[in-house]
Amino acid sequence: MIALLFPGQGAQQVGMGRELCDAFPVAAETFAEANDALGYDITNIIFEGPEDDLVRTDVCQPAILTMSTACWRVARDHGLAGDMALGHSLGEYSALVACGAIEFGEALRLVGERGAAMQAAGEERPGTMAAILGQPDDDVQALCDEAGDVWPANYNCPGQVVASGSMEGIARLLEITTERGVKATQLKVGGAFHSPLMAPASDRLAPALEAWDPKPPSMQFLSTTTAQVEPEGRMRPVLLDQLTSPVRFGQAVEAAIAMGADTFVELGPGRVLSGLVKRIKRDASLHQVSGPDDLAGIAEVMA
Repeated sequence: MIALLFPGQGAQQVGMGRELCDAFPVAAETFAEANDALGYDITNIIFEGPEDDLVRTDVCQPAILTMSTACWRVARDHGLAGDMALGHSLGEYSALVACGAIEFGEALRLVGERGAAMQAAGEERPGTMAAILGQPDDDVQALCDEAGDVWPANYNCPGQVVASGSMEGIARLLEITTERGVKATQLKVGGAFHSPLMAPASDRLAPALEAWDPKPPSMQFLSTTTAQVEPEGRMRPVLLDQLTSPVRFGQAVEAAIAMGADTFVELGPGRVLSGLVKRIKRDASLHQVSGPDDLAGIAEVMA
């Protein structure tokens, strides 16, 4: 079985998709569609930067969705088909586009509102995130509880958990981990994502999600919020809960493997998700599509 993987915020790179658009009209059309739906030239920001503009939460989210959708459309035209799709946080929107549960233009509008809501929430209640390495999940939870105003936010794979919280809470967490010899690194992010501090963003996004009418997915949508296959009737509450709940990517990959997935194809910028899958299942067949040179591997995937 083939599982499609779609990356989340942080995977963006200035210049991503340029070669893909030069080589394949469907990719160029996808980027042009994003410009029209968003009402500004996001393609120019993606291709030319500056990086400070691209990394803004309200810009990088639709940018990654655009890049991932372009990669999916090109790969699909070259014969790629998936049995299930899953995305890391923001990547769930890309996964839903691939599943046919939402049109790309509507996904862009939702993600544009999501990014703006998260940006505003981060400015209203400043927060940040930190990666904690080499510790069991329960120990990370205990560290967060001890620091206070901090919560586990990303369960990426065994031994890699990202915590999210207030600036003061994360500072206390880093003091505690330093004292105890636990490896931890503060991340460069614009807010305490996937924590209760994002509640204002959830409130703002709710009306936009309510206006969306999800379609039955053409392949299984495996949510990384619940680590379960979710039908169209559950998609709106899942995407709303996603803002204040941890990303359970590692658990979702384990669920995919239990369902029979043995081949994983990452579509979009970077190879972060492929690396996480490799740490969960060392013998998994891994492939990535982000540029024209990657299309040669599609025949191997579908063999």
